[in-house]
Amino acid sequence: MATTTSTTKDGGAPIQKKKYLSMMGMAILTITTVLSLRGLSSQAEFGYTSIFWYILAAIIFLVPFSLVCAELASTYTHSGGLFRWCAEAYGPRWGWAAMYMEWMVVLIWFPAVLMFAAVSLAYIFWPESFDQRLAANKIYTLCIVLGVFWAATLNTFRGIRSANILSTLGGLFGTIIPGAILIILGIIYVCTGGHNFIDAHQPFWPDFEKYQTIVLAASIFLFYGGMEMQAVHVNNMKNPAKQFPQSVFVAVIVILVIFIAGTLAIGFVEPAKDINLLASLLVAYNSLWAHLGVPWLGNVMAVFITFGVLGQVSVIIAGPSTGILAVGKSGYLPKSLQKTNKHGIQVPLLWIQGIWVTVLSLVLIILPSVESAYQILSQMSTIMYLIMCIIIYGAFVRLRRTEPNVKRGYKVPGGNFVKWLIGFVGVIGAVAATVLSFFPPSQINTGSPVVYIIILLVGCVILLAVPFIVYDYRKPDWRDKNTDFYPFNWEIEGRNPDHISKWPEGYVPSEQELQRAMEWQDGDFGPVSMKTVGDITNLALRPDLANGVPNLEDPQVQAHLADKLHEATSMEATVQAQLLAQKAQELADTAIKEADELKKIAEGLTTLENAQIKAKTTKEKAQAAHEKALHDALDPDEPFTTKNIEVSDDESVDTKGSADDQVDSPQNSDPTQK
Repeated sequence: MATTTSTTKDGGAPIQKKKYLSMMGMAILTITTVLSLRGLSSQAEFGYTSIFWYILAAIIFLVPFSLVCAELASTYTHSGGLFRWCAEAYGPRWGWAAMYMEWMVVLIWFPAVLMFAAVSLAYIFWPESFDQRLAANKIYTLCIVLGVFWAATLNTFRGIRSANILSTLGGLFGTIIPGAILIILGIIYVCTGGHNFIDAHQPFWPDFEKYQTIVLAASIFLFYGGMEMQAVHVNNMKNPAKQFPQSVFVAVIVILVIFIAGTLAIGFVEPAKDINLLASLLVAYNSLWAHLGVPWLGNVMAVFITFGVLGQVSVIIAGPSTGILAVGKSGYLPKSLQKTNKHGIQVPLLWIQGIWVTVLSLVLIILPSVESAYQILSQMSTIMYLIMCIIIYGAFVRLRRTEPNVKRGYKVPGGNFVKWLIGFVGVIGAVAATVLSFFPPSQINTGSPVVYIIILLVGCVILLAVPFIVYDYRKPDWRDKNTDFYPFNWEIEGRNPDHISKWPEGYVPSEQELQRAMEWQDGDFGPVSMKTVGDITNLALRPDLANGVPNLEDPQVQAHLADKLHEATSMEATVQAQLLAQKAQELADTAIKEADELKKIAEGLTTLENAQIKAKTTKEKAQAAHEKALHDALDPDEPFTTKNIEVSDDESVDTKGSADDQVDSPQNSDPTQK
């Protein structure tokens, strides 16, 4: 962030100006959001081919998804985030589903990342053979996962201030410093003649026919996740149209360098057949430090990484459910789940979150190893995330059509061609990665392929069904009457989300329109502004009609439709009248400005006319004085008289002599007397 100051004219204290997020500042935010060391081991098995997968995922996912999220975040700036983007495009049903999916991605991530923490914790001890046996023990891993998670959850009930501090330190000492050390050690290892276990003849291009070997590559999409949370900062940039693409380019280069270098460092010191998705990062540290003669520093690195994971978990425990609570108060969660304690923490939602994490962690018992349990949870999280991304891509394309004139703080350049290109490439890439995620990878033992696929399929179906079930069974009294959630544009305009907005470019809704869009009558599922004919066909907005299609031959239904049509017509007429009034006001303001300019010109002309009159008067006075002086010089003894000289309309200068001595003027006198 860059701060600029200026000084007042009288030399007073500096005036604080707006702070802007610089291009490098945005790049650093992106890097810290995306960067993680946890997944490097899964790509180390590909050797030099991993470079191809990292670059491909960056081109078809990270770059376009970052640009799409930046446009949506800078356009729809009111509260709601992901929920608002998708609800503006599809209506609240899909907005609620997308928000819920984001929560589920993090919820599934908890047991997976805590398994990684359990393995990291195991490598703190000595010797390494003991560490390996402990890390592979499912009972030990399950106890660490549930113990750490519930301890962090109960601690969150007291507030999140301490968690924020722990997260900041964890990001520095658990990710950034260990990542830099890993790359430096890898370079030293190669330069000092260490044995390279990556086959030098391994091709850069993958073998696409062996689809089971590239399943792990699909998880790279989740490595690049998180841009939907950081894109909101684009509004804090001074020139986002220029600076944001530059920041994405810088971030992509740095992220690629760290991911590729870290992955190759692991591959250098460990054969592909021995790579473990959870333990290989720790084994690599041990081998790299042992190459330098200080193997005990590998145990220190395990402490750092464990601390980093705990820091991440502590701050993210309450984060996603906080967004769910804010949206849920708009009518999507029962009142019992909207309660908070004295610290403002959503305790009921955290209890539900804890139960979900506990159930998901039990896959450790079903699957043959800790590594296979970690893999299936990672893939389930990836699938949920990719489905959410598909919804976001669709919202981006649809909102370009339905709300073409809305003000966009940042707009993806390139017009319709780039819009469709990004949407097509993004959706195709996400769909392909989602399909691949259902196949068991050939590199690890996941047990029965049928059990693996069933767990993934059933788990995803259940998780995806929950938000739609909650939405369909919601009640009008779930909505918190004190909520200040800003209405959607289609609610303010009184149209369905799939209809094209009639607002002109730069249109600002009136206070009356906002009031109607925020006014909900008892028993309704939408604001007063949505009581139009469109509600009859849009069951998503009127679930009271969802039990069946209305009978159009019923006189009551016909009368109801007629009333709604009249209201819709009146609403459209009102909007048109407001637009005309706004245009008339603009013309009136222009006329007032022109009248002021004409008044100033007229005042100037009046001043000029007065000056001319005064000049004429002065000239006449000078002429009279000249004639008198000439007379006095020729006939000093004879009195001088003249006619009154007109000065102005209401005053004159009298240069006559006395009444007793008045004689004819020089103009009437005899010329010989002169």
